[in-house]
Amino acid sequence: MTAQIEVEDLHLHLGSSSGGTNALDGVSLHVNEGQRLGLVGGSGAGKSTLLKAMMALRQPDSGTVRFRGTSLTDANAIRELRRSAAMVFQDPRSSLDPRMSIGRAITEPLRSPVARRTTRQQRKDRLAKVMVDVGLDPESASRFPHEFSGGQRQRIAIARALVTEPDVLVADEPVSALDVSVRAQVLNLLNDLVRERGLTMIFVSHDLGVVRHLCDTVAVMSVGRIVERGKLADVYRDPQHVVTQELLRAIPRIRVDDSTH
Repeated sequence: MTAQIEVEDLHLHLGSSSGGTNALDGVSLHVNEGQRLGLVGGSGAGKSTLLKAMMALRQPDSGTVRFRGTSLTDANAIRELRRSAAMVFQDPRSSLDPRMSIGRAITEPLRSPVARRTTRQQRKDRLAKVMVDVGLDPESASRFPHEFSGGQRQRIAIARALVTEPDVLVADEPVSALDVSVRAQVLNLLNDLVRERGLTMIFVSHDLGVVRHLCDTVAVMSVGRIVERGKLADVYRDPQHVVTQELLRAIPRIRVDDSTH
């Protein structure tokens, strides 16, 4: 199986040399094509820092990140990563410009310098399709983010991520800022879209219960290290590390449709 993203012995220290913390402490990981990886851990475990390093948004002190076999120290590899991967962030309010219509916001990535060239009609067609795909009415494209609920804004953010037709979807705690009543809807939507499109996914969460319904493999982090990893079913059945055991005991009761499993 082909590795999309490979991480080898990443180190990153935050703070002064005499103090601070090791945000990443010798992390190695690979994400294969079509894999749905859950990156799980408590607050301060290093999940988001690792994700930023994998997406070339933060430079590690040492170690290597490769995208499709090429180090992200190479400008062409970074450009290819930008074209092939898209992110959904924790809070849609901070990722959507309140002065921009949602239609403009969703299609903005298509106008990026690294995006593959599209015509105005192609952008219009993609906008209509992706809005339908995430359960939004294309007729609402001229409206603004404040006119939508939190769950709808996250659907807008998902549409924005998918409009470039990426191969890799990266989601950083995408439902933690939402009301409990709409979390399951957004999770089910993500699950359906990732499966239908055959995407590789990296899903960051502090909740193993959420990861269970979206991912096929899991990596558990604690204090900048990966302390356990493996097939999701194996880790759930026989967790080896105390951090994993604690995360399993902390799973809240949340209803998510897992009929596809």
